[in-house]
Amino acid sequence: MSVADDLRAAFLTRSLTEEQRAELIAVGEERAFSPDDELFEEGKPADLLWILLEGGIELTRRIGHENAVVATMTTPGQWAGGLEAWEGPGEHSVYRASGRAVTAGRCFLVPSDQLGQLVARWSPFAKHMITGVYQTIRSIDAMARERQSLVALGTMAAQLAHEINNPASAALRVVESLRNTAGYMLAALVELAELGIHADDFLALDRLRVELEERPRTAYGALALADREEALGTWMEDRGVELAWRIAPVLALPGADPDWLDALEESTSAAALEPSLRWISATLAMSAQLSELGDATSRVSNLVADVKDYSQVDRASLQRTLVREGIESTLAILRPLLAGVEVVLDFDEAEPTLEAEPAALNQVWRNLIENAVDAMNGSGTLRISTRVGPGRLVVELTDSGPGMPPEVQSRAFEPFFTTKDVGKGTGLGLDISRRIVVDRHHGDIDFDSRPGATTARVSLPLDR
Repeated sequence: MSVADDLRAAFLTRSLTEEQRAELIAVGEERAFSPDDELFEEGKPADLLWILLEGGIELTRRIGHENAVVATMTTPGQWAGGLEAWEGPGEHSVYRASGRAVTAGRCFLVPSDQLGQLVARWSPFAKHMITGVYQTIRSIDAMARERQSLVALGTMAAQLAHEINNPASAALRVVESLRNTAGYMLAALVELAELGIHADDFLALDRLRVELEERPRTAYGALALADREEALGTWMEDRGVELAWRIAPVLALPGADPDWLDALEESTSAAALEPSLRWISATLAMSAQLSELGDATSRVSNLVADVKDYSQVDRASLQRTLVREGIESTLAILRPLLAGVEVVLDFDEAEPTLEAEPAALNQVWRNLIENAVDAMNGSGTLRISTRVGPGRLVVELTDSGPGMPPEVQSRAFEPFFTTKDVGKGTGLGLDISRRIVVDRHHGDIDFDSRPGATTARVSLPLDR
């Protein structure tokens, strides 16, 4: 099969005219690759557009000390790179991930500068839309960099990076999917336009799409969903729809059935049936991907809000504050550390605000919680309660660990004293906590300990 045939079959370039494909082939080149070949590198200038013709490419992004897989290209027509086509060379026009071949295959490579010129001449609207998608990717990258600037060094940095990893990777994966879906949808629209579909016919298609999208969602079991997909796929294959295997799962989820397909068939011509199905399935997929992207970015935003509450960024050091809010934000920041711990909260509903330094107190809660988790070896029950006494607020943190021997309890607040292994502790956590509570807030801190119940008790004055 020739490169022209490959590009004619690939969904990205299927809608191009023969003249346009010839122009694309004239400026590009075919390149074969073998398993484990490193094709392009994250952070390097994206001066080439890689269009997959055959095989599989894994996209990875450096997160912390590991390379996380953010997407896999396996469908002919999927693409990566080419970002210099939309903004020219610069610090932002770089590969957002590294590409590694997972199977033998082939790609078609187009220089970014040539790509920008061709797309601008063929379709200014398409270039504008792709530039918008590119700006979205840049915004997500900028958000990730802003989040990283809030992270402290050491353990806190590792915990926060772990917590951000899942939604950030999900967002990047969805952006890659949205890019492919946008191209898929535009190709279907172009094909419908070439068929001369009338406005009334298109409105009828859109009504069917809206009706399907607004159907009440039913929680299908795996077997029921598979049966529905098979019924839809069989219906489409009987009518010669080439991508029935790809379209059927997308239509099955919102509840499409053969009756809905019959209505679609009646509202369009036989020639327009497949592009109509592709357009509707692409819009449904894009809607689902946008929802997934919203969920992922919301999780990042919520985490950032927790970080701001914990660090008290842009707030006065001394203020009226609710202690329970500081404890809750600290627990949110330490969520990865608490994976095997049951946390029980018992806050006094009548807790008043007290005059304090919230950021400093949050450091106390962090040190006490981390010590409790270490005492339980990462598994057990941590109870945190607050109660109001005469002129004071008492906070108690009780863990189900083995307890503190008397000789350890008597030295707990000594500077540099630690019971942790070398490299795992500084011997400063409890000393710093004592200084914050006693010296800066005129409160008290002490321990009660017995096997199965060690309580750290912090008593703070309501007014300084």
